[in-house]
Amino acid sequence: MALIINEEQQMLKTSTKEFLDLKSPLSSFRDLRDNSYKTHDKELWMEIVEMGWAALTIPEKYNGLNFGYVGLGQVLEEMGRKLTLSPIISTVLMSSTLISLSKNEVLKVKLFQEIMNGSKLISVAHEEAIHHNSEILNSLLSKKGEGYVLNGKKNFVIDGSISDYLIVSSKDESGSNTVLVLVDSKSDGISFNNKVHMDSRTYSDISFNNVKVEKSHLLSQDNDGDFILGKTFDIASVGLSAEMLGSIQEAFEMTMTYLKEREQFGVKIGSFQALQHRSAIMFGEIELCKSIVLKSLQAIDSNDSNLPKLASLAKAKLGMTFKLVSNEAVQMHGGIGLTDDADVGFFLKRARVIQRTLGDSNYHLDRLAKMNNY
Repeated sequence: MALIINEEQQMLKTSTKEFLDLKSPLSSFRDLRDNSYKTHDKELWMEIVEMGWAALTIPEKYNGLNFGYVGLGQVLEEMGRKLTLSPIISTVLMSSTLISLSKNEVLKVKLFQEIMNGSKLISVAHEEAIHHNSEILNSLLSKKGEGYVLNGKKNFVIDGSISDYLIVSSKDESGSNTVLVLVDSKSDGISFNNKVHMDSRTYSDISFNNVKVEKSHLLSQDNDGDFILGKTFDIASVGLSAEMLGSIQEAFEMTMTYLKEREQFGVKIGSFQALQHRSAIMFGEIELCKSIVLKSLQAIDSNDSNLPKLASLAKAKLGMTFKLVSNEAVQMHGGIGLTDDADVGFFLKRARVIQRTLGDSNYHLDRLAKMNNY
């Protein structure tokens, strides 16, 4: 498959850029941060919903657009350029993906409708270790009467503080099967510890103490919990990589503009050969990233069996490149790059958080090596 996007996908990318340029410039991110770290602009989110972005990957069977993950990737890339604060990662990329893999048709019809009309937000609660490790799972779902009770603790839940529902992973009473359940975030026994990280986004540590769960709220069936969770994380890793690609390109372009404007010793600093060499290295790495991300997005839509490898390749490469480019961007901006007046510093802070979300580069390089029998 050629590594190019088709005409419809290009139109979506162009319209997304135009919309975000108008409605969500970088100044909006700064305004939300300065407004007590506001999680997102609710009016902007409803406009995003009306644009159809929340329905991009939902099948037509459920009145979705079924536009595919290559399309969603273009939206995420453009949002990465503006560092747009919205629930699109938690509700659309992660939760919609997980729900689409479930066999619970009753919940799928209900949840997809609520996601597409913007009435509900959903987060996936899985992490229990200090760093991402999908195999560490100590939360327990126990039978009680006609239903279940959930006990456990989750870390680093994206948008947990604003979500109406939580999709929670746990073990069943046998301790051998992974179970995925839908829980109302206002249920008795749930407590939140919300934290603002250095990227100015809110993440939650959540405790579940004898939380009642109805049997009809199980999203996993026939011991398919591990499969659903694993594929969701692969797809989410690619989506995060698409967002990183946008941020990388924006930070690079901002830096190139600065090099062409800033003068030192009576000349533009962009004429310095050392900075040109460093810029050339970044340019080459970014071009590689573009191909990796598009190939990975296409693999999702084509149901390619190599998706796990491509997902880890993308997450590892984009994480390393985002760190490189954000570091260089701040350094090449000189002293102003270290101040809050310069927007470029926001990209460095975002890089530090997103590259560790769902596993950092070392995690994914190790995973990729194991899949290749090293």
